[in-house]
Amino acid sequence: MTPERTLDARGLRCPMPVVKTSQEIKNVSIGGILEVLATDPGSVADIQAWCKSTGNELVGMEKGEGVFKFWIRRMK
Repeated sequence: MTPERTLDARGLRCPMPVVKTSQEIKNVSIGGILEVLATDPGSVADIQAWCKSTGNELVGMEKGEGVFKFWIRRMK
């Protein structure tokens, strides 16, 4: 999965990872993938809820060494 853009939201606290994701997804083409890197544990629930409420698709998520990675497909 190759992201079209990557958003580095590491070090940002809730709700900033979601706020930045909402802004950055506008720079991704429809069908493109946005990769989001975050360290806030609250981002797991927040990103999932944001994807569901906006109609974008959360196509992947993993936790590395203190970093959560999300891959979001822009759907509209």
